[in-house]
Amino acid sequence: MATINTNMSANIASNSLTRNERSMSATMERLSTGLRINSAKDDAAGLAISSKMTSQINGLNQAVRNANDAISMVQVAEGAMKEVTNMFQRMRELAIQAISDSNTSNDRVALNNEYKQLSAEVQRIAENTQWNGTNILDGARTATVFQVGANASQTISVNFGDLGTNEGVSVSGLVATFDSVPQAGDVISYKVSDGTTSNYATITLSGAMADGAQTVVEKTNAGADTAEHSKATSSNSGTTLTIAPAGGSDPAVTISDLTVSRGTHAPVAATDITTSTFANTALGVLDTAIKNVNDTRATLGASMSRLEFASDNLQNVAQNTAAARSRVLDADYAAETTELARTQIIQQAGTAMLAQANQSQQAVLSLLR
Repeated sequence: MATINTNMSANIASNSLTRNERSMSATMERLSTGLRINSAKDDAAGLAISSKMTSQINGLNQAVRNANDAISMVQVAEGAMKEVTNMFQRMRELAIQAISDSNTSNDRVALNNEYKQLSAEVQRIAENTQWNGTNILDGARTATVFQVGANASQTISVNFGDLGTNEGVSVSGLVATFDSVPQAGDVISYKVSDGTTSNYATITLSGAMADGAQTVVEKTNAGADTAEHSKATSSNSGTTLTIAPAGGSDPAVTISDLTVSRGTHAPVAATDITTSTFANTALGVLDTAIKNVNDTRATLGASMSRLEFASDNLQNVAQNTAAARSRVLDADYAAETTELARTQIIQQAGTAMLAQANQSQQAVLSLLR
């Protein structure tokens, strides 16, 4: 049947060109972007899968950076601990030297000067070793959590130990004045002398020094008259402490070497080597302190090793996940270029056939002659 208004051949050719144009446009988009999936219509399920993989890859890459930052942080702490170990070792040498009676009292005073300076430096390091502006050795980082995974709860906890604090304090008579209110766990140590005997006493706070009178039980190794100083009371301000004799009478003692610390350094602060007896006591305290520091360093070293392995594993997982996403999301250039050549040829052929279909209508004119 010859018709003019409806040219079926032209309609077929036109529809084929439209479908081919759509396929060619998709192929050119994939070749332009390098992606097989550029919108949800390309592959709805593949888009959802690749999007989840992208979240994992981004999270894993950030976790690698977190682990590397954690390693750097632990290295800072362990480096500081190394110097503390060196100082404790030197203090131990001084204690051993002071034990010997070949030293005079003046000799021991000279040895004790270095001993106390080293002790103060340990306390300063404990308070001033920082990472990113935050103290890491003053006991506030005993349960530090690092995120080392792409999802929640994928963490590693590191204990940085409790080396000490550096609380400012001054003493006048039997009254100690602190720069700020001591907190729970702080150890207040001081030397008690009655003119004949001298001993160290310590007060371990179970809570912050609250306003109002508060009795604080103290552990003391003081003897003779100084044994009477077995408790202390805080004033209303919470920043001063009155060292009061247990019996209520003052045996005319003096207080010196008052220090506020915590953790590993606290027992060391309550020692000196001015006598052979004190040096013997200091030796035992230092042995424990050295062990504690070494234990902390071992923990930090093990944590560094663990974090390094965690970082390596995260990089491997990120790499493999990226490869899996590529197989879902990325364009196959070999296949797409072949498809482009096919659609271009069909476009040319379809255009030619549309022209032929349009020309075929001219045959109707021959019927009108």
